[in-house]
Amino acid sequence: MKLKDKIAIVTGATKGIGVAIAQEYVKEGAKVVCTGRTVELGQKVVDDIRATGGDAIFVRCDVSKKADVDHVVAETVKTYGTVDIVVNNAGVNHSADFFEITEEDWDWVMSVDLKGTFLMSQAAARVMVEQDKPGVIVNIGSVMAILALGDQIPYCAAKGAVNQLTKAMGLSLIGRGIRVNCVSPGPVLTELMERVVHNEEKHKQLMDRLPIGYIASCEEIARVCVFMASDDSSYFVGQSIYPDGGRSIQAFPSRLEKRS
Repeated sequence: MKLKDKIAIVTGATKGIGVAIAQEYVKEGAKVVCTGRTVELGQKVVDDIRATGGDAIFVRCDVSKKADVDHVVAETVKTYGTVDIVVNNAGVNHSADFFEITEEDWDWVMSVDLKGTFLMSQAAARVMVEQDKPGVIVNIGSVMAILALGDQIPYCAAKGAVNQLTKAMGLSLIGRGIRVNCVSPGPVLTELMERVVHNEEKHKQLMDRLPIGYIASCEEIARVCVFMASDDSSYFVGQSIYPDGGRSIQAFPSRLEKRS
């Protein structure tokens, strides 16, 4: 087991990638604190984990609010005694024409995707330092940190900032024994993506820009997050890795490329 007896906080663990990360961490021996804004969904995730013999709790949290974040960390220490791993998975998106983006839209995305990542990292890192023990922070970014979509401006900006935050935190914390890295997926088969898959035209467009030929499962991304939290990635500091099926390296749509 790669994460045996480790204590992990996973934000946004009520659906999609966050659920898969929590489940994979438990399989690898970790005890997991799942957070999210919807109690019913979060409790179901925890109940399912416990049904398989895993150890997990749910603590409601809006990561954009420092009081919520501090409460999660306090409950984690109260229940398990420490924090070894943080996965900053909570995120939101907003699609709109450039001129229709409001200040409230911008602030909402930034407060969750960027500010929330910082707040949870800082709160958990304080515990790691106070207890004088090593730790790991895994940020969940996106291939849209280095690519761009014209109708997802706040999201692209926030995820690009998460890349830089990862580097800066990595430098700031490595001297304290805390490794910070980022996992930045391409298309993943979440509930939102399933709607795209069922739209033939949109699905065709997506496949035209996805060299591997299929959309990643949440579990595939979660396995990368296991690697980043384990000693297997011991020499990674401040890095962003892209499990994106080749999305970020393809210059032209497949239909325009000449293949031998």
